Amino acid sequence: MTASDLISFARGAPSLDIIDVAGLKAATDAALTQDPGGALGYGTAIGYPPLRKLLAERHGVAEDQVLVTNGSMQADAFLFDQLVVSGSPVVVERPTYDRTLLGLRERGADVRPVALDLDGIDTEELAALLDGGLRPTFAHIIPNFQNPAGYTLSLAKRKRLLELAEQYDFVVFEDDPYAQIRFAGEPLPTMLELDEGRGRVVYASSFSKTVAPGVRVGYIVGPKELVARVRARATNTYISPNMFAQAVVYQFCVDGGLDRSIAKVNAALAERVATLCAALAEQLPEAKFTAPEGGYFMWVELPEGVDVARLLPAAEERGVTFVKGTDFLLEGGASTMRLAYSGVRADQIAEGVGRLAEALRSLQVAAG
Repeated sequence: MTASDLISFARGAPSLDIIDVAGLKAATDAALTQDPGGALGYGTAIGYPPLRKLLAERHGVAEDQVLVTNGSMQADAFLFDQLVVSGSPVVVERPTYDRTLLGLRERGADVRPVALDLDGIDTEELAALLDGGLRPTFAHIIPNFQNPAGYTLSLAKRKRLLELAEQYDFVVFEDDPYAQIRFAGEPLPTMLELDEGRGRVVYASSFSKTVAPGVRVGYIVGPKELVARVRARATNTYISPNMFAQAVVYQFCVDGGLDRSIAKVNAALAERVATLCAALAEQLPEAKFTAPEGGYFMWVELPEGVDVARLLPAAEERGVTFVKGTDFLLEGGASTMRLAYSGVRADQIAEGVGRLAEALRSLQVAAG
């Protein structure tokens, strides 16, 4: 079996067939026609000024509260550098994005996981920890279609989290790259909006999920003093981010390409989720999962006793791969996995699940 035969539920990226290549070609031509100097020059660490202004208007904040970065992971890294105090507690969801755990631990944070429910982080568990003396510097939250679980933080919990942040004096880091990838249910206000300028929320997002991963354009929104410190760090890191990519993204946005792209991606992912749920129900009936209302990921729990560390190589031998749930946890999760449906065409999904089911049966036969 060759690499091209592999069906990958591992990578959180859209397949090429749902990326608006033609629209990006047109946006590139527009960027080079209308502002070649801005697109091709160094610029400054704030990012491409027209895009920064557009984002400030979108979020209802001043421009000096916005900084455009090379992808949201760069934004996360800059913010972690500013917010993490070595040895001090940081609250995360359990499970959470593996790169978040890595970035926090590399900076010496005392990582404190709090259970993740279907409607988001367990705010009452967090409240009990805070009442018991926990004093985090910040809480890292992925509110919409969480990576890896696919769950969404409810409106009530968004409000409760902000109440706790105010009461116990910590920051909410709202890491929100998936918000616009919604294909079911109703949109919810961001915690940045609900905070109403009190400065409790630092927000980060990205165009990687709505335009294309290769553009590597993300951004942060926060109190101007914090953004100014991040700007200084960005200047010393790379002088200027990728102005060309940011100029293309700006043109893609103002020409209507972003709205068209989101509509196309959401329609495709809605079909893929439905197909994946049907395939799991038919071929892996013992699996437990909740269909997400958006985003790229689904969290799957297999029966207790299934070891995904053994399942993964068996699956890859059969031409399918995924990410082990243990990658997103400090402990536990031995029988869980994350399935990313964004990069798998609908006509590949049933075959991929079939291969996964065959791999699981092979382990069960070996154990029996």
